[in-house]
Amino acid sequence: MIKGRLPMKYISFFVFASSLFAQATFITPMEYASQLYKNPRGIGCHQCHGLKGEGKVIAEYVHKKKKKNFKAPAINQLSFEEFYNALEKRQVGMPRYFLTKKEIKSLYFYLQEVKDSK
Repeated sequence: MIKGRLPMKYISFFVFASSLFAQATFITPMEYASQLYKNPRGIGCHQCHGLKGEGKVIAEYVHKKKKKNFKAPAINQLSFEEFYNALEKRQVGMPRYFLTKKEIKSLYFYLQEVKDSK
């Protein structure tokens, strides 16, 4: 053996172990999507859109002696294209998250999975 070099059998083991590690994940896609929905970049989607994307009243107020409210829309019934476009454009009252396409797909996946659950 050359000093400072690993024998081939150890190199083979490390290559094998690395490939196994690369295939293993610590959380499921649903767990990842759930965490992303609850905290994408500081404030979670669920705070305004509800736990299942059903929409939610964010604030109630009085304007010119009339009761009004500010409501986030339901997002769990949108097509993927509508959902993607809504996140890519600036929306009044909606923070910009600058999500990647993979993150947007994960969020959409999450909403489709939970919208009909109890």
